[in-house]
Amino acid sequence: MNLASNDAKKLLAQLYNDVSRELFGVGTTLLKVTVANQMVTIQAKHKRAIRSMALAGEVPSLKLEVDFHLSLLYKRKLTEQLDNHFPEAIDVVLRDYDAHTQWAVTNILFHHPILD
Repeated sequence: MNLASNDAKKLLAQLYNDVSRELFGVGTTLLKVTVANQMVTIQAKHKRAIRSMALAGEVPSLKLEVDFHLSLLYKRKLTEQLDNHFPEAIDVVLRDYDAHTQWAVTNILFHHPILD
């Protein structure tokens, strides 16, 4: 499948949002998927989860630790979803999340070029 196609980009966005809803109970407010050679980049603005805001007010250091571990879990679950829907081999999923702004950038590096 050509991952640069609109259908593939929609599926990538759907899978990303599905993982977000599973882990946080909410999806994203903005989502952009770009494809270049062996890399898919997903830029997402996440919604604030009520529990997360409560934890930030009470124990900010714990919230940062929880955010870190949730990001690791997010990458694992997203990788599982991608493996289930795309035959292309994935080398790595990298994700950076900024808790202050709620922006996340996820890079998915495939083993071979993914453009047809």
